[in-house]
Amino acid sequence: MTSYEQRMSPNSKVMFESLFKADILVLIKNRRSLVLGIILPLIILATTNGHKAQQRLGGSLLLVGLAITYGLMSTSMLGYALSIARDRDAGVFQRLRVTPAPTWMIMTSRLTIQAIANLIIALLVVIVGTSIYHLTLTLTQYAMVLAISILGGAMFLSIGQAMVGLLKSSETVNAAGRIVFAGLILLGLLGFSGVLGGTLESIATWSPVGTVMTLFSGVMNPSKWTGHDSLSLLVTFGYIACFASLGIRWFRWDTH
Repeated sequence: MTSYEQRMSPNSKVMFESLFKADILVLIKNRRSLVLGIILPLIILATTNGHKAQQRLGGSLLLVGLAITYGLMSTSMLGYALSIARDRDAGVFQRLRVTPAPTWMIMTSRLTIQAIANLIIALLVVIVGTSIYHLTLTLTQYAMVLAISILGGAMFLSIGQAMVGLLKSSETVNAAGRIVFAGLILLGLLGFSGVLGGTLESIATWSPVGTVMTLFSGVMNPSKWTGHDSLSLLVTFGYIACFASLGIRWFRWDTH
């Protein structure tokens, strides 16, 4: 490439900033999922603010983890996945592919925006949760909660990406996302309440919801971190690797 061609090539930073700004507008346009990601955790915190509910569902730390987890799930599996599917149906990604922006930059911009939204939700929920349940967390514990939020958000984003990769139309992605979302909600609530019994309770514990809830509870009470928490961390990484591989391998930039 000549020096003239190098000068004429679009700057990567400028391209990423343009994509980033456009994706912020997409998130604002689809703000319903973001609002749901905030309201749903707050409803969980408000309705479980009682001694019996806390005992039945594993304690206040686990409930804060549950609330954050469901917030991450709603924005990632319903918001992100459906947004990607609808833009693909509308030909947005097909048009982006003919621009100088590389494919990795296009997807990185979307994922970065979603990760920031997840962090905002997690921070808001943990602040409200600690206030409602009268918990005291150190700065280190807050930082660890945000770190697990990034990890949990990445896992649910990878699940959403897998759905978009394996399913073609936005209607199918929307239906599948709602079914999976409802199933994971029930699995988390019923599994940790002990209603499901031994086998199903074990499934709930090692489900995507269960592992993230365990990690949130662990980092908010690090003195009681156990081997079970460490194994949950490894399983979460395994989920990310598995679903991300599916989402990347089978993702199509158009519906044809």
